Amino acid sequence: MGLSVAEKLSILADAAKYDVACTSSGIDRSAKRGLVGSASQAGCCHSFTPDGRCITLLKVLMTNACIYDCAYCVNRCSNEVPRASFAPQELADLTMAFYRRNYIEGLFLSSGVVGSPDRTTELMIETLRILREEHRFNGYIHAKAVPGTSPELVERLGYLSDRLSVNLEFPSQRSLALLAPQKSKQAIFNPMAQIRDSIAQDGETRAIGRTRTTYYPQKAPARKRRAFSPAGQSTQMIIGATPETDLSVLALSAALYRTMGLKRVFFSAYVPAVQDPRLPSGAPVQLNREHRLYQADWLMRFYKFDVTEIIDGRNPMLDLEVDPKANWALNHLECFPVEVNTAPLEMLLRVPGIGPKGARLILKARRTCCLREPELRKLGIAFKRARYFITCNGFYMGAGTEFTPQALRARLRAPIDGGSHGARSAKVSAGQRTLFEAAAERAGAEPQALESAPLRAGLPEARTVVPELTRLWQAPVVQAVPR
Repeated sequence: MGLSVAEKLSILADAAKYDVACTSSGIDRSAKRGLVGSASQAGCCHSFTPDGRCITLLKVLMTNACIYDCAYCVNRCSNEVPRASFAPQELADLTMAFYRRNYIEGLFLSSGVVGSPDRTTELMIETLRILREEHRFNGYIHAKAVPGTSPELVERLGYLSDRLSVNLEFPSQRSLALLAPQKSKQAIFNPMAQIRDSIAQDGETRAIGRTRTTYYPQKAPARKRRAFSPAGQSTQMIIGATPETDLSVLALSAALYRTMGLKRVFFSAYVPAVQDPRLPSGAPVQLNREHRLYQADWLMRFYKFDVTEIIDGRNPMLDLEVDPKANWALNHLECFPVEVNTAPLEMLLRVPGIGPKGARLILKARRTCCLREPELRKLGIAFKRARYFITCNGFYMGAGTEFTPQALRARLRAPIDGGSHGARSAKVSAGQRTLFEAAAERAGAEPQALESAPLRAGLPEARTVVPELTRLWQAPVVQAVPR
C-alpha cells in the first residue's frame, strides 16, 4: 500500500529543512484577473517561528530519493531513511490546497536527484507548469536548479520560476570533491552562468519591447511570455563542515556577486545529520559564526565595504565578540569621531549603529536643523552604539568612556541575544520547524494528529567560469589558527 499525500508531505517537508536558501520574493506582482495569488516585493515570507525562521513558503522536496552519496546529506543513497516522491499533479494540488487555506503564500521546491538531473528537472518543470497554466497560480515560486541539468531544461525552469538557485555547497573545490565526489565544479557553475546570461538577455529584450514605436503589426502579437527568473538567483554554502576560513568564504561570495550577478549568498551552519568519518565530530557549528558571515555579507552588499576591509590574512576568521562593522571601527579609530551634521554619506555608513536608511535620513534632516541626541533617536539610529563614534555640533556623545580600542570594545562586546528559551538560546542552528509542528501548536494538538487532515483541493552552452572565480574555488584550504 502506497503512502498517502499527508505521509509524503511529512517526510519530504522534513527532508527540506536543511536547505536555508529561502528568502523573501524580491519581486512585486499584484493580483491579476483570472490568476490566483500575487507576490510582494517586501517578501512573501513575513511570518516567522519563535526561533526566527520563516514558515510561510511551502518548503518541500519533489523526492528524497537520490542517486548521489554526499557525505553531509541526510537524503544520500546510502542512508537508511523513509523514501517518498510526489507526482507532479499531487504536489501542484497540494500547493493550491494550502494556498487556499491561507497556510502559505508561495512554494520553495527542491529535490533529490532521481534517475538523472534531467529527469529530476523534468518532474519539477511539470509541477510548475500545472501550477502556472492549469491552476493559474501567480504567486511566488523558488526552484532549485539541479547541477548537471541540460541548458534547455534550465531555460524552461527559469520561465516558470520567480527565483532560481544552484547550491555551491562548499567554499572550495577540494571540499566538494571530498564530501560530494559525484558533483563537479562545472556542473554547478555552468547553470549559474546560464541563469545570469538568460536574466540579462530577457531584461534587455523586455526593455526594447517597452520602447514606444509607430509600427503596427498586421497580426496580433503572441501571448506575453513570463520573465525569466525575475527575482534573480541565489546559492548556499555549508559552513563548518570543512576547514575553510571566513576569509575564503567571503572572498568567494564577493566574486560570485561580481561575476554571477547573484542576489544572495546563503550560509548554513553545519548541523550533524548523518555519521561519516569525513565529517567533523562534535557539536554543531555555533550560530554566531553564521550570523557574523551574514553581517559581513550585508556590509559588502549595502555598505560598500570591500572584503579586505572586513577581514584579512592575519585574522582570517571573523570576530565572534563584536560585529564586523564595529570591529572595523575599532581598528580605525583615527577616522572617528565623525560630526553627524557635516560628515559625508560614505563616512556615516561606517559608523556602528547607523545603517543605509538612517544615513540618508540624517542627510535629509540636517538640511533644516542641527542634529543632536533627541533628533538622532527619532530618526531610528541605534544611538547606544553610535554615540561612541560621533559628535553632535562638536560635542562628543560617548563622554564617560575612554576613547581607546580596549574600552570601546568592552562596551560593544555582547553575545547574540538569542533569548532565554527556545532553540536559539543554545546559540546553534537547530534546523527549521515543519509545517505540521507550527500548525499543531496553533491547534493545541500533537503534530501526528494533523497528518490525517484531508488535503483537497535552445540556449547555447553557458560560458566557462571566469578565471577569478576558478582561482578562489581551487585555492588550497588554509585552516585558521586559534586566537
